Amino acid sequence: MKRLRHSLGDVGNPSCPNCRVTMKWFRSELVRDNPTTMIAHLFVCPNCKGAQGQDTDFEPVVVPPNRLAGPRFQVIKGGKQTT
Repeated sequence: MKRLRHSLGDVGNPSCPNCRVTMKWFRSELVRDNPTTMIAHLFVCPNCKGAQGQDTDFEPVVVPPNRLAGPRFQVIKGGKQTT
């Protein structure tokens, strides 16, 4: 979710070509994941209800193995913790 918010911050809200009013964000969706990630942002004009889309590309987040979530519980056999 953080990646989505940051990609939206880089785009900025466009102006409506009809009303010249700043459009409001409506939704974002993942368009393509390979070879590069692309997200489409849809904006809607509050006056004329016109819609406009913008696409953003960004680098995928790489999580190192030591930062992955660990097991939530541990198995203990015979009073000793197993790995």
